[in-house]
Amino acid sequence: MADKYKVRETHPDFRLNKRHFTNAELHLVAYSFIKEGEAFEEKVGSFLLEWIKPSTYVEVKTSGSTGTPKVIRIKKEHMINSAIATSRFFDLPEKTTALLCLPATYIAGKMMLVRAMVLGWQLDMVPPSSNPLDQVFKRYDFCALTPFQLDNSVGRLHLIKKLIVGGGAVSPRLQKMVKEVSTKVYETYGMTETVTHIAAKRLNPSKNKKKSRVFKVLPNINISQDDRGCLVIKAPKLSDEIITTNDVVEILTYKKFQWKGRLDNVINSGGIKLHPEQIEKKLSKIIDQRLFVIGMPDDALGEKLVLFVENEFSEDFLQKLEKEINQLKSLEKYERPKKIYFIEKFEETHTGKIHRENTFTSKVN
Repeated sequence: MADKYKVRETHPDFRLNKRHFTNAELHLVAYSFIKEGEAFEEKVGSFLLEWIKPSTYVEVKTSGSTGTPKVIRIKKEHMINSAIATSRFFDLPEKTTALLCLPATYIAGKMMLVRAMVLGWQLDMVPPSSNPLDQVFKRYDFCALTPFQLDNSVGRLHLIKKLIVGGGAVSPRLQKMVKEVSTKVYETYGMTETVTHIAAKRLNPSKNKKKSRVFKVLPNINISQDDRGCLVIKAPKLSDEIITTNDVVEILTYKKFQWKGRLDNVINSGGIKLHPEQIEKKLSKIIDQRLFVIGMPDDALGEKLVLFVENEFSEDFLQKLEKEINQLKSLEKYERPKKIYFIEKFEETHTGKIHRENTFTSKVN
């Protein structure tokens, strides 16, 4: 009979809420969280118990942002490898002070705990919320937020030295908001199947590096494209399988790529394939409000491009916007919206992302 899997002991420098715990002590902490803790602490406790039990894997729920949510098994060895790669890529050694403000239900929250235990970080926890930094009154070396949380936390980013943003694309509007902050802000690319991020790009590069940044992959990861132009990831230290995505990319070098958008969102207008995310980036230069473009059925074109803006309807604003769009030189003729809709409040997913389909349906139907 094969020996049971033995989880490595916690790093000597590991701290959770200012206290060091061995694996044996984590048992007691976990049960305490589950029995007496707040709702978010119960999730932390459940994960800690799963981490220290003699099993080679943990079960993780996917977010469902690119399909139906499901539970998958991830090897603990792969999670440890991911933690080490993150440490090297972002230069986060032992005794790094870090803040956990993501739910331990999903991979991003679980990995903050794994990094702390494996790398010897000093991790504090606050309840996950839309504005978690409002509860923070000290500085940290590292933190991870969703785009929704970042949107509500820009005024307090000075408390974080290095920040990664994941769980969804960072909108051009949000990128503008973080351009001048002192925090090093990185947008990450990844998914549950790759044990969080496999690539990152700086959103607010230093003034002598104004050129638009592209995604750079972490160590021991190979990237390529399939015949659809979608990203293929080979990361043997993170996954036993080669992962084929639905993300349309441009491969620049063996270590760098440009993300163009989701294949699912591509609009076929008169035989021309349009990437909404690229058009939205251009429109955000003249529109401060939240926005998105989507394809609407059209007899002549198959699909016509329409623009949704989160704002009250105003005839003056509409005319001004139409004029500015026509004068926007970066927009190709076929990238100009055929119609503009105004909505006071967009429909959102449970993580605060714009729900394109529901917003479109609520306005058009």
